[in-house]
Amino acid sequence: MNQDEQMAFFYELFDASLPRLGPGEDQSTKKAIDLLLSAAGKHPDAPDLERSRILDLGCGNGAQTIQLARHIGGPILAVDNHQPYLDELRLRAEAAGVSGRIQPLLGDMCKLGLTERSFDLIWSEGALYVMGFRQGLEACYSLLAPGGLMAASELCWLRPDPPADCRQYFANEYPAMADVDSNLEAIRGCGFEIVGHFALPESAWLESYYLPLEDRLDSFRGIHATDPARMETIDAVQMEIDFYRRFSSYYGYIFFLMRRSETR
Repeated sequence: MNQDEQMAFFYELFDASLPRLGPGEDQSTKKAIDLLLSAAGKHPDAPDLERSRILDLGCGNGAQTIQLARHIGGPILAVDNHQPYLDELRLRAEAAGVSGRIQPLLGDMCKLGLTERSFDLIWSEGALYVMGFRQGLEACYSLLAPGGLMAASELCWLRPDPPADCRQYFANEYPAMADVDSNLEAIRGCGFEIVGHFALPESAWLESYYLPLEDRLDSFRGIHATDPARMETIDAVQMEIDFYRRFSSYYGYIFFLMRRSETR
């Protein structure tokens, strides 16, 4: 397969119809929302989240976007670079009765050209790595209004002693992955105050993401059994799932919750 064919097959595997396109779950999204709402209530200069301007960066098919619309007021600009994901978001938003609050935008999250200080809340579940975690934080800082809030989930090492094959796997797949304390330091270094952080539970990986994806891999194996290039891609995704089952105590997604500080 050439590069275009590889990308097309990737989007076939990670179809918009999947419940989620990365680790996450409604309960964890709601937990993060509640923590931010509580933090906003403690700061007199915090934005009014019932009339907030929200940016959802890397929204995918909108699982978390729907939760934001259900629990926080104000318009949501939902950005992704794959139109079928945005089409699915529109369908889900209509079914949930919140379509009037959500504006999907097709675009590269690294080149949006949005106005500085134009959002009260920025949300990004498992997507900042596209820019680089620190670079993404810096970009979001400039987009937030004074006192604005942000939530972002990031893949982190949970223990300092991963087995050699686990560490080598991520040296190839995500060499920039850091531990929780290093990412907390990066957040503070970019001008944010820490509101809180917590790890996504295993259910957010397996039940919401990997098990539905694994069912899809099984069906694709039958379709592409004689296609070595596509089978290689299928096996690579399966390896990711298998690695999580073996090594989930060593790495995971951390939800980081933060507030823009004006003492930067």
